[in-house]
Amino acid sequence: MRRKLIAVFSIFIILMSIAPNLAAAKNYSNLYDIQPGDTLWSIANKYGTTVEDLKLSNGLQSDLLSIGQRLFVPMAYEVAPGDTLWSLAREYNSTVQDIKTKNGLTSDQIYVGQKLKIPPKKLRMEGQYVLMSRDEFKEWLFNHEFQREITLIQQHHTWRPDYERFHQSDHFTLLKGMEYFHVNEVGWDNIAQNITTFPDGSVAVSRPFNSAPDGTIGEKANSIGLNIEHIGDFDKGQDEMTEEHKETIVYITALLCIKFGLKPSIDSITYHRWWDMNTGERVLDKSEGYSVKTCPGTGFFGGNSTDSANNHFYPLVSQKMEEILATMDRS
Repeated sequence: MRRKLIAVFSIFIILMSIAPNLAAAKNYSNLYDIQPGDTLWSIANKYGTTVEDLKLSNGLQSDLLSIGQRLFVPMAYEVAPGDTLWSLAREYNSTVQDIKTKNGLTSDQIYVGQKLKIPPKKLRMEGQYVLMSRDEFKEWLFNHEFQREITLIQQHHTWRPDYERFHQSDHFTLLKGMEYFHVNEVGWDNIAQNITTFPDGSVAVSRPFNSAPDGTIGEKANSIGLNIEHIGDFDKGQDEMTEEHKETIVYITALLCIKFGLKPSIDSITYHRWWDMNTGERVLDKSEGYSVKTCPGTGFFGGNSTDSANNHFYPLVSQKMEEILATMDRS
């Protein structure tokens, strides 16, 4: 136990020492730092692109920009010895096909001195929803700045839709279905959750981070919280969480802890079950006499109790934070 406490404390000290410098997961040279007076239109005009392409390349849910935010922008590049389309795509957050299309290339052959336009790759978006891989979410998160205090990461499962209702390519359909239910049946102003994770390991930014989540966890927890809904029913005997899903849940929770300077504990990572649905009071493991759900599931990383979180989930998040910080320190 003493070694575990020392390890967690060490991660927290490292996190606090580098947190002010976590502008991005990687310092790509085609990242633009937002300056006072910038607008999407002025940046698009400066770099010869469009507002729509800027929004797609950066997963922007609105036209709002913040000082400290960073945007991927197109860039001009002169081919140097050893360059390949693959290496350029990797270096500048693009894709081989996007570079070929932008420059009218019919093969992968390039030559020294050739002038290329390198566009940043576009994220998958429909309306407010931004669907990403884990690594794409990492870039998105550290390139963004947010306008409200976030100190509590909420863990939920959807119950419905569950794994049976996920068909590999219908991420946006499920998101819009949940939005319809939350707005038209429950009466909230938008989809409740800020983040949605899927059985295939993908993650969707859903409700904008600057908008506090909605839901029965209560106003107190929502005001400082981010709501993560994991697609599935994780009560025992129901959905068996995929390995990809497990990795995404741990990974993005670790990323959020790093971004917002949080140490994994019951005060920073919370389960829906620990809050009375009627009063918004945090009751933790005291369920008798209170109105609580099983969410995020009796089988969620060993269970939905505080002991389960302390013994199973938080150590995984702390370990993942350490791994992520080590890679970011080297980049």
